[in-house]
Amino acid sequence: MTQRINYMQHSPEFFNKMMALSNTEKESSIEEKIRHLVHIRASQMNGCGFCLDMHIKQAKIHGEGELRLYHIPIWRESTLFSPRERAALEWTEVLTKLPANGVSDDIYDSVREQLSEKELSDLTFSITAINAWNRISIAFKNVPGSADTAFGLTKAGL
Repeated sequence: MTQRINYMQHSPEFFNKMMALSNTEKESSIEEKIRHLVHIRASQMNGCGFCLDMHIKQAKIHGEGELRLYHIPIWRESTLFSPRERAALEWTEVLTKLPANGVSDDIYDSVREQLSEKELSDLTFSITAINAWNRISIAFKNVPGSADTAFGLTKAGL
């Protein structure tokens, strides 16, 4: 396997800005439980093992139920998610895999029924951030679990 560069070392200014964006999410109008669902679903869709591993561990640490974690890929069929969580997951999916004709009014209106203008805006930035992190982690082949100690993820017990 080809050794990938250390993007944090080569582009610290960009890395620090991305970290600042991620840290700003903690102050957003979107509750932590939904942010975890969004990060997990986008990472699943993008095939980002590093981010998926990290966000599942974070969700477990913050009290997310194991069955709900298993149900994230099947959220449409599952009865374990609230209408607000479903709206966030739908918005995540449509923004992660943008349709050729953009986001339909039907999806937008459906999501807007559950989220205020501020919440929808904050959620959009959160989805944008995780998709950017997924692309960075995939490009440089970050190894799942390799940052557990640095991020305090060993507490998840996984």
